Amino acid sequence: MTDTMDLIQMDLGPDYQEVRDGVRKVCADYPLEYWREKDEIAEYPQEFVDAMTEAGYLGALIPEEYGGAGLPIRAGSVILEEIHASGCSAAACHAQMYIMGTVLRHGSEAQKRKYLPGIANGDIRLQAFGVSEPTSGTDTTQLKTRAVRQGDHYVINGQKIWTSRAKQSDLMLLLARTTPLDEVAKRTDGLSTILVDMRTSVGNGMEIQGIPTMINHSTNSVFFDDLKVPVENLIGEEGKGFRYILDGMNAERVLVASESIGDGRWFTEKAVAYANEREVFGNPIGANQGVQFPIARHYASLKAAELMVRQAAAMFDAGQPCGAEANMAKMLASEAAWELADTCMQTYGGFAFAKEYDIERKWREARLYRTAPISTNLILAFVAQHVLGMPRSY
Repeated sequence: MTDTMDLIQMDLGPDYQEVRDGVRKVCADYPLEYWREKDEIAEYPQEFVDAMTEAGYLGALIPEEYGGAGLPIRAGSVILEEIHASGCSAAACHAQMYIMGTVLRHGSEAQKRKYLPGIANGDIRLQAFGVSEPTSGTDTTQLKTRAVRQGDHYVINGQKIWTSRAKQSDLMLLLARTTPLDEVAKRTDGLSTILVDMRTSVGNGMEIQGIPTMINHSTNSVFFDDLKVPVENLIGEEGKGFRYILDGMNAERVLVASESIGDGRWFTEKAVAYANEREVFGNPIGANQGVQFPIARHYASLKAAELMVRQAAAMFDAGQPCGAEANMAKMLASEAAWELADTCMQTYGGFAFAKEYDIERKWREARLYRTAPISTNLILAFVAQHVLGMPRSY
């Protein structure tokens, strides 16, 4: 009998080369100056998102029967990696690729037919994820937002925070408690996932307030005050939403990790080029081991992280449990990218702080992924408990 793990394959060559070439072609129309300007005025990169949508890349993971390309998550990884390796940022639109997975995996056929084709062609944007709250953070089971059924509607009250792209999204995937915590057997029970139509909700029980941050990430707080949402917008079974969200989080980890791989490639390219051309005391600074060793070491870490990302993607596509692999991939990729970002800053010296070089902007952006969508410490706690069998630490 063949072990299902034997069916998991990783293409270690330049996989999806046509996709890579196509993504880089789109990105070429949005040079570093474009991103620098958007960062300066904290403006959403609408033109870039539209271009990626029109090229079909944001609907790549949606099955063909619903209007997408039907590609595996590895292809999604490649798309996001190449965006970041080009010096662009996928943060403005990456959620369009993974949030829809909850609808695809757990939604009814009617919901899939209603929403997925529009998400695939860009008519509908599902890229707001309402999970985190001011008082619960990553302790999701303690969230306070309530959805109480009243007839054919849920009435929602509460607040979400760090809800990126809320002002640029048509739909939000919301996680809310439908059964009070003190009435469930397990704390992960009683949570439900609900699709909220933001086009009709804002001003009618929903308010969005922007949060200024160190990066241009279109981040917001969202407030719910007796917001009514039709019961038909419930995804899957009531009270089972925590499991549905975890399903999507593995995809999120893999895809975000791929962005960090792309960032690491960009920083490596910049650092090497500058080290080779910048001369001090009559020699290129790249000839000094104090300059070249950190670049080489952290590049090696990046390549190792890339293998972990590919393993997690392969397991996800094979339908295997991959929580540990997806989390480790995200941690290793984000840390390798951050080390390369910091090394690139050191290599450029004082010039790194000049905005015209874009190093400081990308340095700020790379730092995010050591904290979001899940912090390094929580990943370590997960691995220690669920992989290594050590006592629960939280």
